[in-house]
Amino acid sequence: MGVWSDEQLRPRLEGRLVTLEPIDPRHADGLRAAAADDRAWTWMTTRDTEAWVAAALATAEMHHFVVVMDGVVVGSTSYLNVFPEHLRLEIGNTWNTPSAWGTGANTDAKYLLLRHAFETLRARRVEFKTDARNERARAALAAIPAEFEGIHRKHMIVRDGERRDSAWYAVVDDDWSDVKSALERRIAAAR
Repeated sequence: MGVWSDEQLRPRLEGRLVTLEPIDPRHADGLRAAAADDRAWTWMTTRDTEAWVAAALATAEMHHFVVVMDGVVVGSTSYLNVFPEHLRLEIGNTWNTPSAWGTGANTDAKYLLLRHAFETLRARRVEFKTDARNERARAALAAIPAEFEGIHRKHMIVRDGERRDSAWYAVVDDDWSDVKSALERRIAAAR
């Protein structure tokens, strides 16, 4: 077991519907435009778009990507909570502009990150967590299909002191073949 480098954790990944590009200052205006609809931020830990963009550009702990569809930035997603010594990481901090909802953009982005995690990084476990009240995200995770592992009560404090219970999901390497096939079928049907 080794260490995953920043280059390994932030490659450019090209899918059928979207391209994931490592976040870069040139993406700032596109991210601001994609985040203009407040519905994209309902379940994020902050609702301050400017602070989020600044932190995303500055942080080394999260490996942020912009989601580009048809040449336009439609959102962002990340690898975070990376533990190469345990061969696990999390996919999260994901948001998309509402005009991208239902287009397959999120499905393709998750597929690209999962495929990279399992087939290139050789991860054994990929985790996801979301606000337990976020039914849209929970349905999307169940549709991957990621395994629901429970609720962590009072897991986080978000959005100016609000309590968040987090719903945890995971895909493990033993599941990857079936999950990969399911995601590929969904992506093929999206366009």
